[in-house]
Amino acid sequence: MAASAEGGARDPESNGGEKPSEEPEEFDPSRMIGIIKRKAFIKEITAAYHAECLACCKELLQFQRKWEEEQHAEAKMPEEPNTSSAKPLKRRKR
Repeated sequence: MAASAEGGARDPESNGGEKPSEEPEEFDPSRMIGIIKRKAFIKEITAAYHAECLACCKELLQFQRKWEEEQHAEAKMPEEPNTSSAKPLKRRKR
């Protein structure tokens, strides 16, 4: 009983067996045109978003490659030159 009291206006049985007026009974081509336009608009937005994502990913990949090259170059270079491997001078220069 509580369910029929809450949604009484929505039940077709409480309206005397009639369907709610929200649902169209016949095919309305103007609604289809709107649906097709919205679908096309969503495809455009999706394509633009995809292109933007690809551009960001490419830029990120370039930054990553540059960073890896810098890390590789730093690994090759010695941090401090070794002076202990140089020959000691036999005599002092005057």
